[in-house]
Amino acid sequence: MASVAGDPSAPSSAPAPSVGPGQGPPQSAGGGAARVARGALGRVLSLREGSIVVVTIVTAIYFTANTESFFTTANFKTLLPYFAPFAIIAAGEVFVMILGEIDLSIGAMYLFTPFLFYKLSATWGVPLVPSVVIALLVCMGVGLANGFAVAVIGINSFVATLGMLFTFEGLALIVSHGETKSIPGAEVTHSEVKVSHVVNGHHITLTESVNHIGTFAKIFGAGTYSELIWALAIVIVLQVVLTFTRWGLYTVAIGSNKLGAAEAGVRVTSVMIRNFVLCALTAGLVGILEAVRAGSIQPDPAGANEILFFAIAAGVIGGTLLTGGSGTVVGALIGALFLGILKDGLVLKGVNANYLLFYTGLAILIAMTVNIYVQRVRRGHTASG
Repeated sequence: MASVAGDPSAPSSAPAPSVGPGQGPPQSAGGGAARVARGALGRVLSLREGSIVVVTIVTAIYFTANTESFFTTANFKTLLPYFAPFAIIAAGEVFVMILGEIDLSIGAMYLFTPFLFYKLSATWGVPLVPSVVIALLVCMGVGLANGFAVAVIGINSFVATLGMLFTFEGLALIVSHGETKSIPGAEVTHSEVKVSHVVNGHHITLTESVNHIGTFAKIFGAGTYSELIWALAIVIVLQVVLTFTRWGLYTVAIGSNKLGAAEAGVRVTSVMIRNFVLCALTAGLVGILEAVRAGSIQPDPAGANEILFFAIAAGVIGGTLLTGGSGTVVGALIGALFLGILKDGLVLKGVNANYLLFYTGLAILIAMTVNIYVQRVRRGHTASG
């Protein structure tokens, strides 16, 4: 039966209420914030360095909550020597690891270069800056020898650089005669100054001693933030080189497929030698920076080998594959920061020195497990998308 207009008995559909601007279905503020947080976390984890960034932040939050002095300006200054040297060495090591190779001689370059610098400056009278330049040129020569042995002769990089590690750690002991040496240019001078104080409403003037270091020392490691500045500058430059230059692109290509890169016209030998030179250079530079910061050097191969393994760990934790073909310098910086926060936090918590390496090893394994798991989840989402 047809309905007649105006018939009150006819069924009618009431118009839907209009929704004004800004009026929508009610949303939970908590739900919206959770979605935003999940989205931000997803964007972070989508980065190659995302998982280790999250692990590092969680580690920092843990130590901040459990130690009163961790999140302070004074402790930040203490933290710098824990991670900046690792970041610089790891930045150079990343270029070798992306090739699918490894350089173990960085520990020897770290140890030997300061003694060579000492010999040039203190014994032979060479000025400070030229001594640094000459010492670093020798490091580059060692890197050149490493690269030649691996790329031209065909010696396995582990074996070739292990030989260099023992050779130059032995040379450091020979040059130093097994004795601790004071670093030229790192001397601390003292001056007396008059300082006015107000005590119980009375002005009194006292004489106080002020320590000073020279410009050379401030630049090459002894300044409060000098190692941090060196680390950030080197990481930024090398990340740009790795991402935007032919050198970086060829490095990744060789690590992915050496034969294919050679057939495509890449000068494989030249790139490999260049990367070993860079790696030795960064290790030698860190040796000088740390020696100037400390004011003296000890012929301690054990300490140099610890630096070696921490630098490699920083690169791997930061996302560089030991099999080659993929890596990031920024990731190495974050990996070094994670190791620095871990070591500094354990010390602040008063962990027994006998347990430091034990806990550090466990933390590295846990961090790498989380890192790999997140990468697999990310690849699964990418494939399904």
